[in-house]
Amino acid sequence: MTVALAIGALFLGGAATASATPAPAKVPDAIKVPDGNRPLASYPAEGVQIYGCTAGAWTLLQPAAVLTRHGKPVALHSKGPVWTSVVDGSTVGAAAVANSPREGAIPELLLKANLNTGDGVFGKVTYIQRLHTRGGVAPAGRCADGAQTAVPYSADYAFWVAG
Repeated sequence: MTVALAIGALFLGGAATASATPAPAKVPDAIKVPDGNRPLASYPAEGVQIYGCTAGAWTLLQPAAVLTRHGKPVALHSKGPVWTSVVDGSTVGAAAVANSPREGAIPELLLKANLNTGDGVFGKVTYIQRLHTRGGVAPAGRCADGAQTAVPYSADYAFWVAG
């Protein structure tokens, strides 16, 4: 599946069945947001982790996911990593600062914002948590150089602002 097809399939309905705000759960200490920040929004996401083969090993190229609220798309998640609101065009880019492993899934993450654009929902985000991850792990074993694969995953993304 190409990157464009993966994103198109997700946006056109692959994630439309996700629920609204996820139920709260215990967050590992390693990925807790620092004091001085407050929760802004939390959205479930469905997508793929796209891997490419280099020197016989799978490496992450980019995520492609749709974040939803009440079953309707509200944001796209892509390479950077970046989240872009489909409602107001605002964006937030971030870099991982901590992780918490999950068996059989990509790790949960704490990411610190390093780019904000627009006045919308993501315009002032300071931290993002990737929580409750399921799937998305690179295939095991060797691969043919140049090959690509898209591995389905889901997660909840929590966005925080200073305050």
